[in-house]
Amino acid sequence: MAAQGSEGRIRVLLADDDEVFLAALHELIACQPEFSVVGTATDALAAIELVEELAPDAAVLDLHMPLLDGVSTVAHLRRDHPDLCLIALTGDEAPALHHAAREAGADDALLKSDLVSLLLERLSATRVHA
Repeated sequence: MAAQGSEGRIRVLLADDDEVFLAALHELIACQPEFSVVGTATDALAAIELVEELAPDAAVLDLHMPLLDGVSTVAHLRRDHPDLCLIALTGDEAPALHHAAREAGADDALLKSDLVSLLLERLSATRVHA
C-alpha cells in the first residue's frame, strides 16, 4: 500500500463521470482532516491510470463510468493493487450489482444516497490497514 502523506492523511482518488457529484464528493472528502484527495477521474481508464501514477491509499469509484464498466475496473485495480482500499459507488440499488462489485474485489459497495456517513466511516477504517 502507498505510504500515507507526510501529515498522516489517507490519500484518496475519486472517480465519477458526473462532474457535479464528483466536485461535491471532492469537497466532502477534502474537508476532512484525515483525508487528502490526490486526484480525480471522470472515466474508468483515467481512474486506473491515476491509481498507477499516484499510488493512493484508497479509491472511490462510480460503478457506471465510460470506457470500462465498474466491476471490471474494480477487478483490474484489485488484481494490480491488492492493498488498495476500493469503495464502489452507485445510484443503482440492484443487489446483484453490489454483490458483483464485492466479488470483483471492492471492499464495499455503497449507494450514493447513503454516501456521507458510510463512506467516511469506511475510509476511516483504511487507517487500520495503512
